Amino acid sequence: MTTRVAAIDCGTNSIRLLVADLPDPSAGPQAPLVDVSRRMEIVRLGQGVDRTGRLDPAAIERTRVALADYATEIEKLGAERVRMCATSASRDAANADDFTTMVRRTLGVDPEVVTGDAEARLSFTGAVRGLPDHTEEPYLVVDIGGGSTEFVVGTRTGGVEAAVSTDIGCVRMTERHLAGDPPTLSQAAAARADIAAAVDQALTAVPGREAATLVGLAGSVTTVVAIAQGLTGYDPERIHHAQVTYEQVVEVTTDLLAKTREQRLAMPVMHPGRADVIGAGALILEIIMKRAGLPTVIASEHDILDGIAWSLQESDGGAAPRLRNIAHEVAERDAELLRRLGE
Repeated sequence: MTTRVAAIDCGTNSIRLLVADLPDPSAGPQAPLVDVSRRMEIVRLGQGVDRTGRLDPAAIERTRVALADYATEIEKLGAERVRMCATSASRDAANADDFTTMVRRTLGVDPEVVTGDAEARLSFTGAVRGLPDHTEEPYLVVDIGGGSTEFVVGTRTGGVEAAVSTDIGCVRMTERHLAGDPPTLSQAAAARADIAAAVDQALTAVPGREAATLVGLAGSVTTVVAIAQGLTGYDPERIHHAQVTYEQVVEVTTDLLAKTREQRLAMPVMHPGRADVIGAGALILEIIMKRAGLPTVIASEHDILDGIAWSLQESDGGAAPRLRNIAHEVAERDAELLRRLGE
């Protein structure tokens, strides 16, 4: 017997939805989840947060539009359980309550603003389930997001050994350092120094240099791997569990940082919403590989989103019928307000 669940991951740069059928727990730890729908929208929720400490109202509205569309799909597909996790940007913002209120009204459940440690553990669960049996343990899983990067060390059977979240991400580093188009050499050098310091701290907090296999998650990693493979279009099946070398990552990073935004947009695998921040994301990956001494990285299309879905296997979650009730209540309230205004 399967359970249909909906997982939403709202990060600094993107908001993603996974509706999936989970196997019965009795099927064992190797039984896979089955995708029903997997979607992503670039909403840049964390735009300007590093500078202002607040979520921009326009960014909250972009997120609301995407989330409303997701809520409709969740209801249509009949998900029994729903969980939404919000990460770096909504942790940092002074006006996070505005975001929470918007989510509650739009989706019908509260977002969980997860800690960096919880984010890291969810990412590890999503990434490690389904890795090829021949991959050597322990794993260092890195999730390069828009505002933060999570480092997790562990094994398939033993789980997470150590985890840490750092405030380096492709959006944050772009806004802080890489203002040029393309970035200047001095801007890139400043970004390198900032990233290297954070990575060294992370690799001291977790035994990342003792890992045998590096697994990279999220759009920065998968885009770099797609470019390194020479793909003519973004192909998740060819990217998932593909392995590239440090030398390939350096080559891609150098090329991305030398290109203008328009030139990056013209690359066949580039998502339009990622073109202005991919240079920083690639640079983070390159520096992690160098500082950890790991010669290759395996890309995974399964990450925190899958971890959120798996977390619903033994949880009551948020029942999908509640989405319909909340939507109905909001519509009734708005109709009543319009009626009063017309009197």
